[in-house]
Amino acid sequence: MANEALAFLVELAALAILAWWGYRAGGGGVAGVLLGAGCLAFAVALWGLFAAPKARFSLPPAGVLAVKALVLGGSAAALYALGHHAAAGAWAAVVTANTAAAETFRRRA
Repeated sequence: MANEALAFLVELAALAILAWWGYRAGGGGVAGVLLGAGCLAFAVALWGLFAAPKARFSLPPAGVLAVKALVLGGSAAALYALGHHAAAGAWAAVVTANTAAAETFRRRA
């Protein structure tokens, strides 16, 4: 149960990082807000359609993990692109460990 709560927080943080990257990549201002919102919307839609517990489309486990790798791994890459290299490495380790634990516990249940 605790890992599920952590997984949810990791997912929210990943979305925030992607929006932050979009804002900065867009140069701030209106373009940054639009790119940040677009990145956020794309990640939320992708997650909701394929990776959420009640996803609209059912994928095999490997497909769900691919979507999670794209969104969560993308957030680590975005953090790296923002210039936070050590934080990106730590974030990638947290994301990997949390996802591995969550998937292991879900398979046992």
